[in-house]
Amino acid sequence: MFGDNVTVEKPLLIASDVDGTLLGPLEALSQRTIDVVRRVTEDGIPFVLVSGRPPRWIAPIATPLNLTGYAVCANGAVLYEIGTDRIVAVHGLLEPTLLHDTVSALDHALPGCRYAAERVGETARDPHTRNFVIEPDYHNPWGNHEGAEAPRAEVLGHPAIKLLISRRGMSSDEMARAAREVLDGSVDITYSTNTGLIEVAAHGITKATGLAEVAERLGVPGERVIAFGDMPNDVEMLDWAGHGVAMANGHRYVLDVADEVTAPNSEDGVAQVLERWF
Repeated sequence: MFGDNVTVEKPLLIASDVDGTLLGPLEALSQRTIDVVRRVTEDGIPFVLVSGRPPRWIAPIATPLNLTGYAVCANGAVLYEIGTDRIVAVHGLLEPTLLHDTVSALDHALPGCRYAAERVGETARDPHTRNFVIEPDYHNPWGNHEGAEAPRAEVLGHPAIKLLISRRGMSSDEMARAAREVLDGSVDITYSTNTGLIEVAAHGITKATGLAEVAERLGVPGERVIAFGDMPNDVEMLDWAGHGVAMANGHRYVLDVADEVTAPNSEDGVAQVLERWF
């Protein structure tokens, strides 16, 4: 349902996905969104970024919003403290044996895939860690401007917080269905874009588990949390939160689970909801 007829108690913690939710279609923050998020934090309410993004992609969003607290990264695998540039917790590392088994199964189910591994150190850009390692011909829908190219053995040879699988010519939805048939719950599969990229995490690690950890650290009960999202990797988070809000531009899975549907990200849907209280 759209927001005009929804009555919700003022939240004690606000969580938002980034891409397709907090950012507009041109991947930028609007002044309206910046202003309302600053009012939220000035009121003493934590505002938590909960994203599939790795920690090193958080600062460009957090800085204009004046956020210094927690961010949930890599779909729940990493808890990052923005102000201190510190990795606070890592959950569900994918060990090399599991990475190799996963890729072996996917090569049979989805021939032609290319792989990348996301790793984490002690800070967002740890000089001692190769944060993002990609196989030759790996296609990044956000642009191929980063990533250290390496043979597959190197991509899979170290623990990772996330395995990314790209395949040209298929949608992420199609890829996820095929991958789930062969991986059978050994890992969790999701996606944050429908352009031929799926993401693999350790089983049971989601944005919901990451956000629940933040809420526990801050002493906020889940029923007083409001969360915003637009893609399948947001479903568990919206379902966990006391009030889950989907963007009108969101995937059908997200629209189905949400308590409320707000305006699309092109119309500052997050800000429209938060302006009820702030």
